Amino acid sequence: MSGQNESPVASGSQTVGPYLHIGLDTEPRHGVMVGPHTAGERMRLRLCVLDGAGQPVPDALVELWQADASGRYVETADHPNPDPGEAFRGWGRRATNRDGWTLFETIRPAPTTSADGRTQASHINVCLFARGMLRHIFTRVYFAGDPMLATDPVLALVPEARRGTLIADRVDDMWTLTIRIQGDGETVFFDL
Repeated sequence: MSGQNESPVASGSQTVGPYLHIGLDTEPRHGVMVGPHTAGERMRLRLCVLDGAGQPVPDALVELWQADASGRYVETADHPNPDPGEAFRGWGRRATNRDGWTLFETIRPAPTTSADGRTQASHINVCLFARGMLRHIFTRVYFAGDPMLATDPVLALVPEARRGTLIADRVDDMWTLTIRIQGDGETVFFDL
């Protein structure tokens, strides 16, 4: 057998995407994270994903994970019919459009309590999949004007000059945030 004394060579890594629109985002209702009877302040969250050159990423996949209006992460849907648009499950998934935007209908989460007992400001956890990345990345969305931002223990880990990359602004009737994957104004991502 030839090559017995040769060092092994790593094979190439598989990047995420651009196939996300084909199999992972087949249900448009995954962007509707609330049902007709879900308790809480309804809101729309509009996210834009940009690459390092500031260009829209038209084939990213965005997943949201969030607490309910009581500050609890749900383990089961809040309605007998757990289908998207019928119940709150604390989860949503949408692909970006050709302009890099995606839209979710959800509720504003209440503050949560971390494992060490500290209170975290209202936030939504984001998992982002995009072409050219070897693995998905994580960030958060906080809300401008929330007085609890000043004491949030996770936000306190972020240098003050970069905290704005995590804070959505209210624009007309929805909350809006731009996620920059790299480059000037890069969004803060968390190593989980």
